[in-house]
Amino acid sequence: MLCIAGSALSKSPCPDFAERLPNVARELCEQAQLKPTAGRSVKGRNLWVREIKPEHPNLRVLVVGAMHGDELSSAALALHWIKLAGQAPLDTPQVIHWRFVPMLNPDGVFSAKPQRVNARGVDLNRNFPTPNWNRDAKDYWEKRTAKDPRRWPGLKPLSEPESKFLYNEMNGFKPHLIVSIHAPYGVLDFDGPSVPPSRLGRLYLDQVGIFPGSLGNYGGVHKGVPVVTIELPNSSRTPLDAEMRQMWMDLLRWMSERVGQQAPGMTASLSNPDSMPKVP
Repeated sequence: MLCIAGSALSKSPCPDFAERLPNVARELCEQAQLKPTAGRSVKGRNLWVREIKPEHPNLRVLVVGAMHGDELSSAALALHWIKLAGQAPLDTPQVIHWRFVPMLNPDGVFSAKPQRVNARGVDLNRNFPTPNWNRDAKDYWEKRTAKDPRRWPGLKPLSEPESKFLYNEMNGFKPHLIVSIHAPYGVLDFDGPSVPPSRLGRLYLDQVGIFPGSLGNYGGVHKGVPVVTIELPNSSRTPLDAEMRQMWMDLLRWMSERVGQQAPGMTASLSNPDSMPKVP
């Protein structure tokens, strides 16, 4: 649920973003007009959003970057896409309400050495309340990852303020589509209903399966909201500007062909306030 904090109380994140993120000039960040929310990281850093809401939208899309703090290019791509979202749209039937969360894990990003996990050592992409999380998440972590500390799911689902924030955003915003940006595997992944995009730019579909507590599992499989997971090919470098634009255009075209046709029924479970209570 979007809750904008008093902007006078929160300084611009752009000097820090421009210093840490690849291919992000301060001017690009300032043009994004990020707004602070009531959400905070473990260490108290602001969680910033940009909302682009035209009149009479018929589609809501949530874009999330830097869920893993060492995937710097994912936050940078989100900022470049904010600029494109504010420009004249392609000739598509949708009028899109965008909500961008370019950096979900600022503590990981701004760690002395950027780290995948948050400040409590939790992999946010294993912390969402998928069915049987208490049974499956720890077992998967122990047996399938050999207790990899970079993939620790936490002690319970939504134990972290950053995952709670995104959960509540999904509950309040009720997106028809979620785009989660990651790196560095250089592929597309997809979970949920609809026909997935075959490619975005040079990234081709390669569905890698689901994991206990992942956003794709929770949003796409459990809640029935399509989740496009973009795995950029490099964590520390963005694609070229032309490639980022091509990915954006391919995303819009796919949405025009596939998402708009099914949007009315996709968020039935999200529309039921009892199915996703707000987590304090």
